[in-house]
Amino acid sequence: MRMLLGFILCTMVHLLNFGTCTAVRSELKITTIKQDPYTMSKGSQLEGYCMDLLSELSKKLGFKYSVHLVKDNNYGRQDDNGDWNGMIGEVVRGEADLAIAPLTLTAAREKAVAMTKPFMQTGISILLKKDIVEEAGFFDFLSPFSAETWGGILLAYLGTSACIFIVARLSPCEWSQPQTEENSFTLLHSLWYTAGALTLQGAGPHPKALSGRVICCTWWLFALVLLACYFSNLSSSQSSDSTSLSVKGFEDLANQEAIEFGTLAGSSTLAFFKNSNNPAYRRIYEHMERSKSFVSSMDEGVRRAREGNFAFIGESVSLDLAVARHCDLVRAHEVIGMRGYSIAATLGSPLLKNLSVAILQLSEAGELAYLRSKWWASSCVTDTAKASALHPHSLKGMFLILGLGLGLGVLLALLELTSKTRSSAGEQRKSCCIVLSDELSQRLRSSNVNRSQEDKA
Repeated sequence: MRMLLGFILCTMVHLLNFGTCTAVRSELKITTIKQDPYTMSKGSQLEGYCMDLLSELSKKLGFKYSVHLVKDNNYGRQDDNGDWNGMIGEVVRGEADLAIAPLTLTAAREKAVAMTKPFMQTGISILLKKDIVEEAGFFDFLSPFSAETWGGILLAYLGTSACIFIVARLSPCEWSQPQTEENSFTLLHSLWYTAGALTLQGAGPHPKALSGRVICCTWWLFALVLLACYFSNLSSSQSSDSTSLSVKGFEDLANQEAIEFGTLAGSSTLAFFKNSNNPAYRRIYEHMERSKSFVSSMDEGVRRAREGNFAFIGESVSLDLAVARHCDLVRAHEVIGMRGYSIAATLGSPLLKNLSVAILQLSEAGELAYLRSKWWASSCVTDTAKASALHPHSLKGMFLILGLGLGLGVLLALLELTSKTRSSAGEQRKSCCIVLSDELSQRLRSSNVNRSQEDKA
């Protein structure tokens, strides 16, 4: 009995030591496959997203490893006899401890090997050339500014016209004899003058008083900046219209016949559409099956998309890479059939739990996002920067300057009127307040009063 207990105890110690050595001390055999940018050759070394991810995991878990490329250059598919090829096959047969590559987490693979938490999420999307655009709308010329900005411009226009009208009546330099002289700056004329200045055109007589000129100069400056922003944003909006796709999703793709579309032959993407019960997805599959619009490789799909009038359906991560490498391509925003890429390990591997935890930690720390931005970096800065409508806060400085100019102009007009009132009060030997009240009453009355008086005379 003591011998049996000793044997069991030794066996348990041996198993525990083996698990520790496997997880920490032994050199793990890693299988991978060449695919840009996951694993690529750089001289005699390998580099890429998966190699960086493997390096981070080894630092966290403290294991050593050696990497080799899969012998048959396959990811892993089960044949009719139930045997696996590719990287999955090497892990199943014990030729590799781990397989790190863009391996899609599927039910069949989960039965054959143990798979970690996904280190990257992907799905199915659409790749098109940028010159496939929507028909221009009737009111696209309004797109440089938002509705709030247009409303602010209208208020600024009306406010400036009203200030010019008020200043022209208050300032004695502009309207010296309100009893006998008709004011040239009526409200209608002020509106017309302000509109002419907005289009950089002269319209009628210009203000003579300092107060009116201050307001006009401020409005001219506002108009110059406004027009510069409008034409600049209009040009950017037209150049980025190419990213406004007429095919925004799979419903649009299924309901049109002008653009040919296809996917990789024998791929999981094709299987998704074939097995789907969604009517739109079924129509997409039936169209591809009827027209035989399949491609033999990812490179062929990208090439046909760049040639134009062809939408390539593939995994969103791969399509994002194509967009980063080719500035004339764009990916649709809709992504369906979400799935994940995972690391494969042998069934019962003591590393599985620790690998999954380490992947989650890297994701929470932003390391996975950093690796994604590093290997999917794009040089298409001008193409990816889309013009957006300007909002009022973008022009808040100019609105502030215009408001200050209008306030200063009205204040100067009041000072001009006050100065004249003091002179008149001294000549008439009346109170300054009484003279000022009479002046304001005469100047703010409608000009129709003067006309009616002249008609009666």
